[in-house]
Amino acid sequence: MSLFPNVLSQARVRLVQASAALTVAALFAGCGNSYRPVITPINPTGPAAQPTSYAVVVSSPAANAPGVATVIDYSGDSVLAQAPIGPNPFAFTLDSNGANGYTVNSDHTLTNFQVSASQPQEKNIYFSTLPATSQTIGLFSPTAGLWAPDLFGNVIDVLAINGSAEAFKLAIPVATTPIAVVGLGSLGERLYSIAQNVPFDVTCNNAPTSVTQIGEADALEVSTFTVSARIPVGKCPVYGIPSPDGRRVFVLNRGDDTITVINSQNNTLDQCTPFTNQNGQLVTCHPSLPLSTAAGLTGANVPAVAGPVYGEYIPATQQLVVADYDGGTISLIDVSLDEYGNDSQTFGTTFTIPVGNNPASVTALADGSRAYTADQTDGTVHIVNLTSHTVEKTLNVTGHPRTVVSTSNSLYGKVYVASPDATLLTIIRTDQDIVDTTVLIEGNIVDVRVSTQNGTRGNVNISSRVPGGGQPCYQPGPTASLAACQNIHP
Repeated sequence: MSLFPNVLSQARVRLVQASAALTVAALFAGCGNSYRPVITPINPTGPAAQPTSYAVVVSSPAANAPGVATVIDYSGDSVLAQAPIGPNPFAFTLDSNGANGYTVNSDHTLTNFQVSASQPQEKNIYFSTLPATSQTIGLFSPTAGLWAPDLFGNVIDVLAINGSAEAFKLAIPVATTPIAVVGLGSLGERLYSIAQNVPFDVTCNNAPTSVTQIGEADALEVSTFTVSARIPVGKCPVYGIPSPDGRRVFVLNRGDDTITVINSQNNTLDQCTPFTNQNGQLVTCHPSLPLSTAAGLTGANVPAVAGPVYGEYIPATQQLVVADYDGGTISLIDVSLDEYGNDSQTFGTTFTIPVGNNPASVTALADGSRAYTADQTDGTVHIVNLTSHTVEKTLNVTGHPRTVVSTSNSLYGKVYVASPDATLLTIIRTDQDIVDTTVLIEGNIVDVRVSTQNGTRGNVNISSRVPGGGQPCYQPGPTASLAACQNIHP
């Protein structure tokens, strides 16, 4: 028998063994030099993504011309989107989520547009027609529908938001001359219609203290669209502020320099405890908080006439900060509650801080450290330290500012200042309290709002402000006329 097959088989075995030995040697020789994949990769980390924030500006280039909605990015102060809206818009607000904007226009239409980096676009602007007789003077868009005070018939028009457009649903009769709707507005909760009970004319603008008739807050039940209570407020009420927990509503009364406090849980005037003023003096409890010496408040810096027209609630400190238009001051008021939901022992403690002439609005930072005013006559912004109650700095801005709003979504915030007689939006950085830049807007600015406040929406001040009827407007000269203040049909 031939030995050749056995020799061949043995050779194959030796060849395989040699090859295996070379492979092992190569592996050991290259150990530490070749790439070995990571079994559990470690992803790079960085700062958390910041919430998106926009400033939304509505402007009017010319009488009867289409208005313009402009979306400005927080981070780059750049215009992201622009689109034409209804002609000559005079009222503007965002909804409670900061996702949609609404305007009332001089041709009795409502405009609806989305707020995002790519919106508004003309193809996505939606219009709804109001009755030809309507005299809508404001808008309010909480979590449930769209609400509009209407001077014709003294009603609150309720519009249901179906898809992208608004459809008229019903009208709720309220007291004479409704000028605002205030509240949180979630389903099952109540809102309040703020009415002046006097004709809508320049009286509450030029001579608010001459008014003798008190106003009224009508409780609107969202679930049934009925009025459940009629609550007396002060003279010439012009604006309302709800607390974020919905327990209190504060009505600013320009005619008698007071703030009416409503307990919205009980649906009655607040039964407050006696409070102390800035000098530590005990003041008799009253459902309205006084803001001037004429209304009973004493102490340093208190004006003879205050004229509250706008305010914000500061969640971090449970305070109201209020712009006193006629007194050239702002009021910082403790409105804290105890653990049972009752007014705290310090409720009503008020500090009065002088600022510029005719502060038309005021805004506070998220931490409650500083406030910024829109001094309409002076064309300035006063920066106020809310701890020391002193003015830290004064900045000049373009025009005669009427609106100031703030937002923050990073290590610092920004403040936006708008003037009705200017086409430039002033932007202030709050880390240095300097004017960061100005952005050119197409046409004079009607109003500006922010999509987020304090990092989240968190802003319950979503009622629009229409000049006239006690709300400031700007007109060169010593007095303001109704025609110069707003574009409605009285």
